[in-house]
Amino acid sequence: MAMTVNAAVSLPSSKSPSLSFKNSITIPERINFNKSILYPRNVSFGGNVISIRAQVTTEAPAKAEKISKKDDEGVVVNKFKPKEPYVGKCLLNTKITADDAPGETWHMVFSTEGEVPYREGQSIGVIADGLDKNGKPHKLRLYSIASSALGDFGNSQTVSLCVKRLVYTNEQGEIVKGVCSNFLCDLKPGADVKITGPVGKEMLMPKDPNATIIMLATGTGIAPFRSFLWKMFFEKYDEYKFNGLAWLFLGVPTSSSLLYPEEFEKMKEKAPNNFRVDYAISREQSNDKGEKMYIQTRMAQYAEELWELLKKDNTYVYMCGLKGMEKGIDDIMTSLAARDGIDWLEYKRQLKRSEQWNVEVY
Repeated sequence: MAMTVNAAVSLPSSKSPSLSFKNSITIPERINFNKSILYPRNVSFGGNVISIRAQVTTEAPAKAEKISKKDDEGVVVNKFKPKEPYVGKCLLNTKITADDAPGETWHMVFSTEGEVPYREGQSIGVIADGLDKNGKPHKLRLYSIASSALGDFGNSQTVSLCVKRLVYTNEQGEIVKGVCSNFLCDLKPGADVKITGPVGKEMLMPKDPNATIIMLATGTGIAPFRSFLWKMFFEKYDEYKFNGLAWLFLGVPTSSSLLYPEEFEKMKEKAPNNFRVDYAISREQSNDKGEKMYIQTRMAQYAEELWELLKKDNTYVYMCGLKGMEKGIDDIMTSLAARDGIDWLEYKRQLKRSEQWNVEVY
């Protein structure tokens, strides 16, 4: 990135009109913000006082052109529609949170026979069995895929989900169960499941194997990142070997509700220089100020490091989970960016345009 300095110099004289000239200097320096400052100064030159007014303008860096992940011809979307879904079978369904966790989360694997060709970061739809109160088939519900394209069994014949059972009490004091989540969590091996999709391109992995990938998840928002991380650290490909940095922040209410911790520990053992994981356990941890440890609270402890990473063209941020966390992260970055004279919201828009800021919240 270049910074351009335009200086206008006026030399007053009693014998001649003002002599003025302009000059442009290009300084090869990366500047990461939009800023225009006027610097007035008077200096002495040959017995005369020269008035110098220099305007320094710095512009946001032009993002290097990348091959868009969304233009990959191999990415399939909407192969199966609600009226003609693919019918797979449940092969595995297991609860992955402890008995004392606030709520149940289940990991499930469905057969696809290779007929639902998905990529890491995509979603599938599921249509629960039965009819709604109007006697019509239930509407589909979308779930982020929790397995790599090879699947948990490594044969490209399965797809996995990470689902929390939805149960709550409404204003009338009645217990309400989410139709699709309870259908899925109650599935037994061998049962049929109606699948649509795959859908979505927003959360696809970047193509750069040397990228820094920052993953921000709350609860079952971990699903797409498990798919990323399996591809990065548990699988081998002739055309892909991850050499960058994968940094995961996972927020959950209690340690008993942590998802896939054993897998992440194995990844750290396999690639200690390429994988970092930080947990934010809100009901058990707090920061130095005594504030509950939400995901944005944990990120604030690494704010300077994260901000430096976000200035790089090969850093990608992915966010999946509860919508509320995005504002907390914006608050952190707004103050850091302001110190560098950067408007964070404008900079975030640039990151989105270059596919470096990817959000799937609900």
